[in-house]
Amino acid sequence: MERTCFNCDLSIKNVGEKVTLVGWAAKRRNLGQLLFIDLRDRSGIIQILVKDDIEVPDIRNEYVLQIKGVVSKKEVPNKNLKTGDIEVIAEEIKVVNKAKQPPLIIADETDALEETRLKYRYLDLRRPMMQRYFDIRHQIKMVTHNYLNNNRFIEIETPILCASSPEGAKEYLVPSRIHHGSFYALPQSPQMFKQLLMVGGFERYYQICRCFRDEDLRADRQPDFSQIDIETSFLDQNQFLELMEGLIHDIFLKVINYEVKLPLRQMTYKEATEKYGSDKPDTRFGMLLHDVKDILSSSSFEGFKTAEDIRAIKVEGVAASTSRKVIDKLNLEAKKFGLGGVTILKGENNTLSGSFIKFLDENIISSLIKEMEIKDGDILIIAAGPKNRVTSLLGAYRNQYAKELNLIKPNTYDLLWVVDFPMFERDIENNQIVATHHPFTRPKDEDVQYLDTDPTKVLSYAYDIVINGYEAGGGTLRIYNQDMQKKIFEILGLSDDEIKEKFGYFVDALQYGTPPHAGMAFGLDRLAMILGGTDNIRDVIAFPKNLAGVDPMSGAPTKVTEEQLDELGLIIKDEE
Repeated sequence: MERTCFNCDLSIKNVGEKVTLVGWAAKRRNLGQLLFIDLRDRSGIIQILVKDDIEVPDIRNEYVLQIKGVVSKKEVPNKNLKTGDIEVIAEEIKVVNKAKQPPLIIADETDALEETRLKYRYLDLRRPMMQRYFDIRHQIKMVTHNYLNNNRFIEIETPILCASSPEGAKEYLVPSRIHHGSFYALPQSPQMFKQLLMVGGFERYYQICRCFRDEDLRADRQPDFSQIDIETSFLDQNQFLELMEGLIHDIFLKVINYEVKLPLRQMTYKEATEKYGSDKPDTRFGMLLHDVKDILSSSSFEGFKTAEDIRAIKVEGVAASTSRKVIDKLNLEAKKFGLGGVTILKGENNTLSGSFIKFLDENIISSLIKEMEIKDGDILIIAAGPKNRVTSLLGAYRNQYAKELNLIKPNTYDLLWVVDFPMFERDIENNQIVATHHPFTRPKDEDVQYLDTDPTKVLSYAYDIVINGYEAGGGTLRIYNQDMQKKIFEILGLSDDEIKEKFGYFVDALQYGTPPHAGMAFGLDRLAMILGGTDNIRDVIAFPKNLAGVDPMSGAPTKVTEEQLDELGLIIKDEE
């Protein structure tokens, strides 16, 4: 089609020029002798002025139009539009295609429910806000390609159809048509492949790849997602993190013109969980967790005397609004974290009040006030129990109150590395040792001594980059010695046969001169979400699934025919 430019290529410099534009009718305003049309294309909206001296076809919202006319200066500029200083006086209008009345308002502000937006995603994507999200996503990818190419990385694709291997989340399986009873797995990440590329001597690899995890969904998680996958050889942790900081700096500067100060600070996993209640702490506001076990273990309350951990947070100025209903809601949340409830005390008349106060003497009260710097109108939330549950609960409260009280300044960014993660965790349900990250993570040199005596003491060369309370990426230094890798597998309870079956080709490769190597993956979707200013990852994925793992537009997942199942050698068991 004939088109001289995009809408937002035009400015006051183009006044008097003849142009041909194409796009969608975003809005139509008929003022009798004058008709105004807001024409929208991918670049944005421009106003079209139609006088009564030309023939005008029937035009409705979302009709596809071709308009020829002359650029003119507007008498009253519109500061809300990039093209607000100008308009195009139409000389010829052609309807290229008609459109039904859309089921949602195609504008930044829409009244449609998310399910409707996902069902008619192709219309939702026309909204200028959505187009901006995907422009940001595209720019992140372009900056990444340029930065890594300039730092001698090579882009290499790895297989989508892989062998099944345990890496944490459940896998999606693909049945083989040729080998009945055998399955491929979709990759949770290219973890072993990228390490094998280091064995292969490439030294610096990356790819923007698709990954698949069959896990419960939430606002910042999808079953299929994209990550910027990176692996390097011959770098220690500080060298590797410095290289990655350069990438993040470039992304923020070139995509949203924000200068990230380098080097990023590093916070240990221990400090993050104990002070912020999360291994992905949002450090843009205070409300830190305080260890009050020494103060409260001497109280007359039996639950405090036997608790592994007792911690508290102070929420300023909410005592008056903390009703019985609010307290019940806090206690209900505590039960979700495996705790019986929490203790709420209020700052009042220079002391503490609440039904629990009968268990506390004056020394304990004064110590709490001093430790927590309690003032009248504040509340104190105390949790007691297993350490990981206590810190996780208070961390959740902390984030919840920050949102409710608007404690976070808009358009601010806080970035840091969380380092020194535990190498292993103990699964409470079956009392088994499991890998905190993945079984290829290298233990810290000074902690190798604990592998035989108490593996839970071992810290690892693991690191996550945290942006505004989101884990935006993570990685580790890898094990490159076959004896150490075998030892880690054994600690995780894998037999020789299981090691050979699940990781045989990988373990074999470690015997052929594997270099020290390190890597990580940035979540492309999460980076786009953060830089785009949305808290919903579905906004930055073109055709996402809903929280039930369903695509409302295509209906996926769908049932297949008996013929398809027969060809794959599969039988579907009926649900009882």
